[in-house]
Amino acid sequence: MMNIRKLLSLSLFLAMTLSISAQDDMLSMLEDSAITEYVSGSFKTDRVINLHSLENTAAGELDIKISHRFGFINGGAYEFFGLDQATIRIGGDYGITDRLMVGVGRSSYEKTYDVFAKFKLLRQSTGARKTPFTLCVLGTTAVKTIRPSDPTRENYFSSKLYYTGQIIIGRKFSKAFSLQLSPTIVHRNLVETAAEKNDVLALGVGARFKLGKRTSLNAEYIYVLPDQLAPGYRNSVSVGFDIETGGHVFQLHFTNSTSMIEKGFIAETVGDVGAGDIHFGFNIARTFNIK
Repeated sequence: MMNIRKLLSLSLFLAMTLSISAQDDMLSMLEDSAITEYVSGSFKTDRVINLHSLENTAAGELDIKISHRFGFINGGAYEFFGLDQATIRIGGDYGITDRLMVGVGRSSYEKTYDVFAKFKLLRQSTGARKTPFTLCVLGTTAVKTIRPSDPTRENYFSSKLYYTGQIIIGRKFSKAFSLQLSPTIVHRNLVETAAEKNDVLALGVGARFKLGKRTSLNAEYIYVLPDQLAPGYRNSVSVGFDIETGGHVFQLHFTNSTSMIEKGFIAETVGDVGAGDIHFGFNIARTFNIK
């Protein structure tokens, strides 16, 4: 009889323990579902290669970028396979909030200065608020300061200005794969001929394939709608590797675009990939916390 009582008491104690444990698990699940978790790391930096990526520079951080392009590889041994030439852009990106970032840069290509702002309208998230994708808007302004080819004629400052508006929409599908689309309009105040359009419409596609903990393969293609550019201009094609080393991200890439800002790589790419007009280049990103 005593053993039965002990067995019943033990059973009751175990039942109460399991009940309390189950309640704790249920409360934990409810608390987890009440938290919104935003997806991060869709790309290693705020650039795919040329294109802006889904990522922003975090609030209070300054991202110093040095972008470098050598000449075309098909220049051969005489041009040291492009290493005798160089195009460079130096810039800084700053995160005002986790959703808003701004940046400024200067390129040796046409001695161009550029400024931009990028804002995340939607952020991919799970939990209490489920959003299946990230949506950003980007606006840029650029001015080329290279001396005019004909200084004797009247050259207006407004003729040197370029503007870009872009929507970036994409998703991190898994830890290894992210994809984005970038519908874009580039406005040029002055074009060379009447046959060219002042407004250039294009669609960019960017993707990231994670190879390891600190490395990834990136690719992008920018399709410019027909009958907007002069003959000889081509769509931008780029492929490269991201390597993260502590506070730095190195992006090593091959591309047919010389310029590293939107008005250049979207509307002024002349490299013919089939003919070997390919640049080797790199971006170096170093982030500093200046809160």
